[in-house]
Amino acid sequence: MDTKRLIREKYFLKRKRLFFEIKKTYFKPLINIIRIKNIKTKTNISLYYPSNFEVNILKILDIDFFKKFNFSLPVIKKNQEMQFFRWKKGDILQINKYGIPEPKTSKKINPGVILVPLLAFDKNKNRIGYGRGYYDKFLNTLLKKHKKHLTVGIAFSFQKHHNLPVDKRDIKLNHILTEKGIIS
Repeated sequence: MDTKRLIREKYFLKRKRLFFEIKKTYFKPLINIIRIKNIKTKTNISLYYPSNFEVNILKILDIDFFKKFNFSLPVIKKNQEMQFFRWKKGDILQINKYGIPEPKTSKKINPGVILVPLLAFDKNKNRIGYGRGYYDKFLNTLLKKHKKHLTVGIAFSFQKHHNLPVDKRDIKLNHILTEKGIIS
């Protein structure tokens, strides 16, 4: 079985080579899940600021269905901790130590829907990120307190790996969303 490091390298290069701009229709399956799960408007949806050829999740802000929701972006803290802070399009962002824009700390929130970036995923909805564990640590803490949060990995279909190595710190996601639909 491939090591996580080798999988990261493989899918980072693959994403760089095969990246494409998504259309608004990418989010239709997510809209259906939010409706089915009866997630209320004004619920906070966490986004990420796309970098390194990630799916441009910010296109969600231009879809009428999502205009009634609140949004947040992650902020990296000390001790490999990540917290989410309210953010809306047009708010001023600052650049963190990884070169990624993040909101100036405002109101800290726990999102109800967490859209998670990834480098690779498998049919069991496991994911591999960049290896620092920010999302896994955040989700481990959050899901111990609140089981009803919706976690959705955001990816291109070519990021699917046959079987990812996992350990006890890795969090399985509820769904994976790609341009070909949703894996539930």
